[in-house]
Amino acid sequence: MGTVTDEQLTDEHGRLIDSWLDQQWLEKGLSEHSLSNYRRDLSQLAVWLQSERAALLACERYQLLEFLAARHQKGLSARSVARQLSAVKSFYRWLKREGRIADDPALLIERPKLGRPLPKTLSEADVEALLAAPDLSTPLGLRDRAMLEVLYATGLRVTELVTLTQSQINPRQGLIRVIGKGDKERLVPLGEEALHWLGRYAQEGRPLLLAADGNQELLFPSRRGTCMTRQTFWHRIKQLAVIAGVQKKLSPHTLRHAFATHLLNHGADLRVVQLLLGHSDLSTTQIYTHVAQQRLQDVYQKHHPRSGT
Repeated sequence: MGTVTDEQLTDEHGRLIDSWLDQQWLEKGLSEHSLSNYRRDLSQLAVWLQSERAALLACERYQLLEFLAARHQKGLSARSVARQLSAVKSFYRWLKREGRIADDPALLIERPKLGRPLPKTLSEADVEALLAAPDLSTPLGLRDRAMLEVLYATGLRVTELVTLTQSQINPRQGLIRVIGKGDKERLVPLGEEALHWLGRYAQEGRPLLLAADGNQELLFPSRRGTCMTRQTFWHRIKQLAVIAGVQKKLSPHTLRHAFATHLLNHGADLRVVQLLLGHSDLSTTQIYTHVAQQRLQDVYQKHHPRSGT
């Protein structure tokens, strides 16, 4: 079912939907975009009911289930069906509250359980290009290279990265002591590349960024010698992605996601990745196994002689 026109709705259905939309605007201050989406969702239900010789005010639970199933069969995603059901449930709660119906047909319909969206990640080639993007002839470039190397080597959260201090780094043992969510501490190993760039940055870049009256303990000070914000670092990553020619949409945690996914792709144990990321619950880490499995499927489809591609 595509776009629904006003001509397809009965006058009664059109008035009901308009009244509900007015209430949504008054109570929730919804935008025109949201109201337009809600209008489309309810209008599609109304037209479907009309085709079944039924009406919004005389709708049964089984009819709502049939409508949602029909939407799914037409190719609507589970997330879109869930959004449409949310509008339907809100609409019928309002009708019940207004005394227009005796029983709410949507009351016992459960919202579909949606899987968590897979985190966006980068290929190993994308990461290499991003790591090589900073201008190493400047203190800021050396700082950015060291930050990216540490981020990719450890999977730190951005907040954990920008607040790192000198005392949290143990170059001799190759470890970082991370203060994570809930002030929980964890030890995360640094690879040789990250240690190399930290050493070079400490010699050639950091002394030039430290402000005389600033926090001398900060590992990665900003241009002004103060603690960098998450937003500033995110802005730097976006700039470097353009230089690197990385076309994929990035997020502040893109390298954290890449760290976890690439470890699993190379055979790391899920519980080890959980400890490195600082996840208290293994189920949070398991989302990365889906990313890794999807990567394996893509490789299979591309390269196996009998994959059909």
